[in-house]
Amino acid sequence: MKNLNEDLKTGKLKQAYLLYGEENYLKRQYKERITKALLGEDDTMNYAYYEGKGINLKEVIDLAETLPFFAERRLIVFENTGLFKSAGADLADYIKDLPETTCFLFIETEVDKRSKLFKAVKAKGSVVEMNFQDEATLKRWTAGCIQREGKKITECDVIYFLEKVGTDMENITKELEKIFCYTLGRDVIAREDIDAVCVTQISNHIFEMVNAVAEKKQKKALDLYYELLALKEPPMRILFLMMRQYRNLFQVKGLMKKGYNRKEIASKAGLHPFAAGKYMDQAKVFKTSELREILEDGAEIEQRVKTGLLTDHLAVELFIVKYSNG
Repeated sequence: MKNLNEDLKTGKLKQAYLLYGEENYLKRQYKERITKALLGEDDTMNYAYYEGKGINLKEVIDLAETLPFFAERRLIVFENTGLFKSAGADLADYIKDLPETTCFLFIETEVDKRSKLFKAVKAKGSVVEMNFQDEATLKRWTAGCIQREGKKITECDVIYFLEKVGTDMENITKELEKIFCYTLGRDVIAREDIDAVCVTQISNHIFEMVNAVAEKKQKKALDLYYELLALKEPPMRILFLMMRQYRNLFQVKGLMKKGYNRKEIASKAGLHPFAAGKYMDQAKVFKTSELREILEDGAEIEQRVKTGLLTDHLAVELFIVKYSNG
């Protein structure tokens, strides 16, 4: 990303870029910045956008060969095409001789680094991975957004905010906008402001519920369950999310026993680095045998609901009561 920022700063942009990874907010931001740097604000004549699979590559190449209309460059953007997994070989050969007046920008979630297209883009331009940001980066970025708005917040409340709204940068931006409007005329953001306007992500709600169950705080666990029901969350979806949490804990527990650190656990378990630390702390409360029993019990409860032996509301409630009973 450092090289991409340098390209944007100097205005010396390459002919081909690939932005890939899980952090959609960063990909969207850099897509807009690259487009603006190459074409300016309002040049729609020299901008083309292709999305999804089944793109007509002959049409793309014909357009790429066309001189830009009263401008220096033409930009063709490809998003979520799957070309870096298959069917991109022809375009890879073409990129080698791409006309100087044409630029390609690819935006993908997953790519095959062994593909011809990946290697061609890397040789012709620049490949930038944009994955979930770690805890320290998210804290700095969030605090920076707040500071630019002319407001102040404590580090503890930044962490509290992130734990409440989650780690998706797009969602963080939306929740910050709500806080800025709510605290209009005030320069300090307090925890009460966060609670007043920010929506707790369901994944964090589930995390709190599992915590309450682990700590044998039955009333709190049930209150959280009833809150989710009041928000129109189906009981079986709540159970599914709880089981996913327990599966993650089971996996994290096993990786911790093997001596992996937080960064390695996040990568191997497919977790956000910010969440990995929380899972590691929560996993310490459980024994491996207990997690295995919970997972088996969850599967059995699901089967009993499907066969009509239990109603879904009651099934999840009984599950919570059983494992939060001190």
